[in-house]
Amino acid sequence: MNLVLLEDADLAPDGTARLAGRRAAHVVGVLRAERGSRILAGRVGGKLGEAAVLAASGDEVVLAPRFDRDPPPPSPVAVLAALPRPKVLRRVLQAVASMGVKRLVLLGGYLVERSYFSSPLLEESAIRRELLVGLEQARDTVLPEVIVRRLFKPFVEDELDGFLGDRRRLLAHPGAAPPLAGPAGGAGGAAIAIGPEPGWTEHEAGELVRRGFAPFTLGPRPLRVEVAVPFAIGQVELWLRRGTPGQPD
Repeated sequence: MNLVLLEDADLAPDGTARLAGRRAAHVVGVLRAERGSRILAGRVGGKLGEAAVLAASGDEVVLAPRFDRDPPPPSPVAVLAALPRPKVLRRVLQAVASMGVKRLVLLGGYLVERSYFSSPLLEESAIRRELLVGLEQARDTVLPEVIVRRLFKPFVEDELDGFLGDRRRLLAHPGAAPPLAGPAGGAGGAAIAIGPEPGWTEHEAGELVRRGFAPFTLGPRPLRVEVAVPFAIGQVELWLRRGTPGQPD
């Protein structure tokens, strides 16, 4: 935890915040904070700053936060990912939030097990919990927007354009697809479609290509989803940067 995130409900009218449970245990046991210490803090959906520790015990920590600077800029990349198995989903959510992605679609497909959609990890509170862990790691405060859609075809036909807007569209796909090369050109963000570990089916990939997704490869090695997602985000961010004046390669 590189940042203690505070919810609106944590803040008292006098501006102090009282923490218990996991966050309090981390402040005391890991950060070794005590009365008079200062730690990094942020307000969920708001700004970052420092918090003075007014009291610290194993059960409760009292902070006096001051939020005076903006969180890091968001990633220009949105992600459309086939829903992975629950154990992997936790890592994917944390990775996406850590990398600054602010739009994520978790989508069903022919090779996505239907049972994955009954996982308690897809409850709104559970998704939020994992995203907060990712934000804490990256010293960010702004939660990604996450939508879950069980059916591939209705989402692609009815919702995809509205959710992604005019972003450039990329399909992470093995096989004969080329790697990303050359400058992206122009401004704006991108959206990546990342399939399950076996890949999108030929039909699904074809539907995405018909809707403007350009296939590219992440390399010759098959990657697990929890590796492929952050790797693809990083690759596309570098590609976009090459097309932005004043940005280093």
